[in-house]
Amino acid sequence: MDALNTPPATPTRRARRALHWRRTRDTTALLLLLWMLTSFGAVFFARELSGLTLFGWPMSFYLAAQGASLVYLAIIGGYAWRMRRLDRQYQAGERT
Repeated sequence: MDALNTPPATPTRRARRALHWRRTRDTTALLLLLWMLTSFGAVFFARELSGLTLFGWPMSFYLAAQGASLVYLAIIGGYAWRMRRLDRQYQAGERT
């Protein structure tokens, strides 16, 4: 939609947009925290995990090389899924 076809912002519409934006920020903040904890945890606990082995490799190497990457992929998938749901909720409210 262009600016000419956009309906005027009513107080209800502004409140819904503010709620949508707050939920978007909360989701982003939570997933960034998970990303930070994953990155920090892989490095911080590497020394303790180096004594354990998995398929001949130190557990710290496996955790950093494979585990963290899988968590990052899950974060991206979770973000896409959550944002799709929020956008659909917001758009459904806009049409009514």
